[in-house]
Amino acid sequence: MIVLKRGLRGVQLWWHGLDPTRLLVLSFVVLIATGTTGLMFLPGMYAGQPLSTLDALFTITSAVCVTGLTVIDITTRLTFWGQLWLLCCIQVGGLGLITLTTLVIAALGRRLSLRSEIIGSVTVELRGSRSVTSLTWAIARTTLMMEGAGAVVLWVQWMEEFPPLEAGWHAVFHAISAFCNAGFSTFSTSMVSHAARPGVLLTISGLIILGGIGYLSGEEALRWLRHGGRMGPRRLSSQTHTVLLMTVVLLTSGMLLFLVFEWTGVLATMGTLDRVVNAWFMSVTARTAGFNSVPYVQVSNASAALTILLMVAGGAPGSTAGGIKTTAVAVLAALAVARVKGRRYVQLHDRAIPPGTLERTVSVALMAFTLMAAAAFILSFTESRGQDVASSRAEFLPLVFEAVSAFCTVGLSMDETPRLTNPGKLVVIGLMFVGRVGLLSFFAAISLRTSGALRDYRPAREDVIVG
Repeated sequence: MIVLKRGLRGVQLWWHGLDPTRLLVLSFVVLIATGTTGLMFLPGMYAGQPLSTLDALFTITSAVCVTGLTVIDITTRLTFWGQLWLLCCIQVGGLGLITLTTLVIAALGRRLSLRSEIIGSVTVELRGSRSVTSLTWAIARTTLMMEGAGAVVLWVQWMEEFPPLEAGWHAVFHAISAFCNAGFSTFSTSMVSHAARPGVLLTISGLIILGGIGYLSGEEALRWLRHGGRMGPRRLSSQTHTVLLMTVVLLTSGMLLFLVFEWTGVLATMGTLDRVVNAWFMSVTARTAGFNSVPYVQVSNASAALTILLMVAGGAPGSTAGGIKTTAVAVLAALAVARVKGRRYVQLHDRAIPPGTLERTVSVALMAFTLMAAAAFILSFTESRGQDVASSRAEFLPLVFEAVSAFCTVGLSMDETPRLTNPGKLVVIGLMFVGRVGLLSFFAAISLRTSGALRDYRPAREDVIVG
């Protein structure tokens, strides 16, 4: 008994010794390990031959990191219980394991410690005087309400095609997967079989957009509208203004460009309304969710390049979306404009952006592009070995597409995922994990601790010529 108490005390001391970023990364590791173990060893999870460890790890990592890439057909390989287990991983991964832990503590009536408040603030940005607990409850309620409403709308539409219970399961699965921006589907061809169902595509795209905006920005936007919008006394924060503006710009421009690129291409066999709706759906899903209503292996190079750019932009901070985030894209664009015009300050929404934010934005963008380029380089080697030059060249764009989709937790693929070799699967697993926890959190978690004196030490300055 004494040994057990000492062991528990040691674990408790080790746990409390972790800083918030390392605890955040560790929480996703624990969740992925638990999900993988359950998928492999719980009875009735899969049909046919047992899943390999790597395939189970890939599938659960994709679910927890709300990506949507999969090396197996979950429709045929996973049973209902396996799909339900996968859906639970998507939901917990979308909300965040620490957020869920906060909910459990609150449900038990316990008060959060100061350390728990700080840890919760890593995943949930606090505004005003609201506590982590109250904000987390609000996020959970809103999430369940949105998913529930989306499931009902989808269920009504799919009642025409499936029996009530089957339609209900498809509706619940797709509502949660869409709002969490996961992109997993219970249909083998995703939304390709529903390309002529505008109501289904618009419902799913609406859930994706709401999940990709984030609770805090959405809540502020609603308060702003209730107080009269532009004519009211309130002013939208630069954060929310940028998120909403970039969302509208990216979605609209993406839809128009997809219409131009694919009007006589992959959309050619559709009617005018279906072309517009499918182009809209392509623009929505490209930024963060992996549903597809057209086979991406058939899209033009221009559409593939546009999709890559939209995947990199991603959604809003604090949401279930991936990418480098819309606010980072806006800050980089504002920085470029300021430098071209010779301005000293970078501004968004008539407010100057702090230098520290500019430095973090540039760092995130640089690290993201470096990581994606390195991953594409490795995949080009591991997935093209033994091929002739022509075949290897044809694989290059799909592999770059795969690397960007994995890191930005989008989940779209040009049919490359099922053909990945084991080394390629490990590369993609790493990309999905780092993309979900965030570059700054990941590198802060794995960095070596240094003393304060060493961190604050600055060498003598010496300039270099750039540009």
